[in-house]
Amino acid sequence: MDTVSSVSSADSIRQRATEKYVSPARRQPNKTFCINVGEVHKDLGLHNRVPAVCSALTSRKFLMENELRLISRTGPPSGKSTTVTYTYEFLHIQKEAGKPHERQDAWNRLRGALKDVFAELGGGENYLRNERANFYGPGKDR
Repeated sequence: MDTVSSVSSADSIRQRATEKYVSPARRQPNKTFCINVGEVHKDLGLHNRVPAVCSALTSRKFLMENELRLISRTGPPSGKSTTVTYTYEFLHIQKEAGKPHERQDAWNRLRGALKDVFAELGGGENYLRNERANFYGPGKDR
């Protein structure tokens, strides 16, 4: 008999995957990690429940609860096999243990990128003022 009841099998699969794979991976410096369906299936002592494991590991609930994005899947075309491996990416990176996650989106990576350039030009406002004053070029009417 399965160690996971049919009523809560998806929750149990998600919980085990979070405890054994997601949490340890979050403590590592890597932004991505993998989970193999066969390992989860075997670890839980399941029998003929591979589709349930695949569904639980790709469910919106699992991804949202763990702040993950599924970036790839390897395995047979059916996608329901013990050889299937999912690769996930963390949506939020934890800088230090105990501190909240900080979203690493494109805006945060670009923020302040031109700070030094504008400083050399006298600041952003001064740069814009000069650009507007010279917009039409020397000797040209507005």
